[in-house]
Amino acid sequence: MSKSDDHRWDLNEGKNGNLPESDEAYQKKFEEWKARDWPDWMAKNLTFPFTVKREEDKDDAYFAPGVAKAPFRLGHKMDVLALTEEDVDWGMIVKVREKVGSVPLCGVKVTAKTDPNFWPVREYVVWFANRS
Repeated sequence: MSKSDDHRWDLNEGKNGNLPESDEAYQKKFEEWKARDWPDWMAKNLTFPFTVKREEDKDDAYFAPGVAKAPFRLGHKMDVLALTEEDVDWGMIVKVREKVGSVPLCGVKVTAKTDPNFWPVREYVVWFANRS
């Protein structure tokens, strides 16, 4: 993925909230992701390892005492080592190293925008959140 790729579909913070810069661009990108063989695309477009931060977690256990210190939890940084499998509910699962384990790719964010993996992962996260 080149730095010149069109990311206008991504959300921009404004006085009316976080909205896509362009509804047409967002819809076009969403259709591209639906039509794409995304596991192969991700494998071809990601460079391993890369650092992510856990930003999404459907598990409400992180409100329990002591859970924040458990591996792979919300707010933790970890290295993505490989794509491992596709899950019906969680989408692409990635092998990570904080300690070695697996987390859903849809729940992480590449921390540095300069990382070549930032936009492929960001596009997947947005697509996965909005898939029908």
